[in-house]
Amino acid sequence: MAMRSMSSPAVAQPVRRGATLHRPSSTANHANATTTTSPLARLVLRSSASVPQPNPRPLSTSASTPLTSWQVVRTGVVTRASGGGGSKSVVGAASAASEEIDSGGSGGALSKTLLLGGLFALWYLFNIYFNIANKTVLKAFPFPLTCTTLQFAVGGVLALSMWGLRLHKRPELTRDALVGILPLAVVHTLGNLLTNVSLGKVAVSFTHTIKAMEPFFSVALSAAFLGDIPTLPILLSLIPVVGGVALASLSEPTFNWPGFLAAMGSNITFQSRNVLSKKLMGGKPKTAGGGKMDNINLFSIITIMSFFLLTPVTLMAEGVQFTTANMAAMGVADPSALMVRAMQAAVCFHAYQQVSYMILQRVSPVTHSIGNCVKRVVVIVASVIVFANPVTPVNAAGTALALLGVFAYSQAKRAAVADEKAAKKAE
Repeated sequence: MAMRSMSSPAVAQPVRRGATLHRPSSTANHANATTTTSPLARLVLRSSASVPQPNPRPLSTSASTPLTSWQVVRTGVVTRASGGGGSKSVVGAASAASEEIDSGGSGGALSKTLLLGGLFALWYLFNIYFNIANKTVLKAFPFPLTCTTLQFAVGGVLALSMWGLRLHKRPELTRDALVGILPLAVVHTLGNLLTNVSLGKVAVSFTHTIKAMEPFFSVALSAAFLGDIPTLPILLSLIPVVGGVALASLSEPTFNWPGFLAAMGSNITFQSRNVLSKKLMGGKPKTAGGGKMDNINLFSIITIMSFFLLTPVTLMAEGVQFTTANMAAMGVADPSALMVRAMQAAVCFHAYQQVSYMILQRVSPVTHSIGNCVKRVVVIVASVIVFANPVTPVNAAGTALALLGVFAYSQAKRAAVADEKAAKKAE
């Protein structure tokens, strides 16, 4: 009889009044769950049992797919098995949370799109105002060194304020990082100075038409110093860029060699900055913690270093010219208004570049280059309208051809990057 009772199945015990029934579970966690519950837990379970539950979508309870922390926070209801190794949400709450996440995903995507669109709008507006205000100042106050130094000074103050107010995390600099950034600051200084020289000599529209040749110098310098061989579509896209700039230059009413060569020089220096960054540092400089420095901090440090690099040169070459007395002696009708305009241009100079880097953190470099191409079109059109520059049909055709070439280059670059990623995945 003893042997028989041991082999027979367990007899179901009568359920005591008020006891909690536990559903069997296929998982190990539920199998090992404790059967005793506190009075508070029994009250919660009795209340939830009285509420009809909808038919939820099944939620995997596999131990290989545990709930993440954000899921636990969103559901707000978690039961923990005493013998198990993970947390399980109530199925109904998990289903509701899943639907909430799905519905909130579209809203999050919409908000990100609106934010990105707003950043692009600010990028274009700051750039338009900088070019128009800067051109106005340089026409009445032909001292590009002083104007460039002022722009670096204002940018440095804004960068220090950004760190001081904790709007952006201050970088932890090392001596090696500063040494690596110094060459970038040198070419950044020279590139912005040459751009201001060109803006002071020729029309804004012509300066930006010449600067559309940046892809040409990027391909040439990358091939020469980094060994990056361009694809055939990239090479073909450069033909309309070069041809368009040549056509626009031949028919430009404000053409002169100093302005043309200064714009070309700025193309070379700005593109050499990218090559130097890859050649000397293999990308971005590193902070004291070993992480890579973000673009906003890198640009801010370069701006401050550029101010200290250019100030001695400005004092020796041009002296102290940015005073109301000197401006009045030069025949400026309203020196105070011109100084305010110069300060506004300096603020917009720093603002549009900071916004540009904010956009670059959210989109791919190729998308950013396409946006830069559109920005150049907007600046050219705005400057022609504001300054009423004469534009011949040949000049307009050359400008349009160059900008279309830049757009084609961006598309070819996008395809090349996609092919490179596909090749790496295949390996």
